[in-house]
Amino acid sequence: MLELQDICFQVSEDAEEKEILKHVNLKIEDSFVAVTGPNGGGKSTMAKVIAGIIKPTSGKILLDGEDITDLSITERAKKGISFAFQQPVRFKGLTVLDLINLAHGEVLSLGDACKYLSEVGLCAKDYINREVNASLSGGELKRIEIAMIMARGTALSIFDEPEAGIDLWSFNNLIRVFEGMRESIHGSIMIISHQERILNIADKIIVLADGEVRAQGTKEEILPELLTASGACSRLADKIV
Repeated sequence: MLELQDICFQVSEDAEEKEILKHVNLKIEDSFVAVTGPNGGGKSTMAKVIAGIIKPTSGKILLDGEDITDLSITERAKKGISFAFQQPVRFKGLTVLDLINLAHGEVLSLGDACKYLSEVGLCAKDYINREVNASLSGGELKRIEIAMIMARGTALSIFDEPEAGIDLWSFNNLIRVFEGMRESIHGSIMIISHQERILNIADKIIVLADGEVRAQGTKEEILPELLTASGACSRLADKIV
């Protein structure tokens, strides 16, 4: 279980301190958690604070009761936290097989490595030896990144707007992948998203606005209010399907 205790994050802007996160208190223990809210509300900042990319100004982060607030991103990764960026990183000179082996922590058999690609809807023989460079589309990179996280098998997997920059076909495939992960993963998944179809498969929805947790609960409790609210989460009206 991940717990955020009174997390604050401030940045200096025009000689003034701007609060991005304001006394956030959360417990992440469900299998599939979706975090939503308006742009600039602090969602990506919170995800980066959890992953260790940035350090909170104050407050504590606990993972299974252990204080990990001062741990680096590498140390948190070793503890079982994975992070997928909005725009996956391209690794010139590394193949898909190299990345899956690195994620897993040891060399997998070719068959086992290919299984992870198959689970995310990629034909393994077409991708396993491909270089992770500009020849891959955004949707392909997203699915390869998910395959890496599945190969890691971590306690908490964080995805920051996985739908960003991909086409409709890739988005539909991502939904199927996440539905499969929801059933098979032994840990928690946190997805930052505005998309109704992603929110609709979550066990818990957290609404973050202006750096504060405005609501949290099941999709039955939260989603109807989001869909009818005027402006609180307006990008839901622009959902892909």
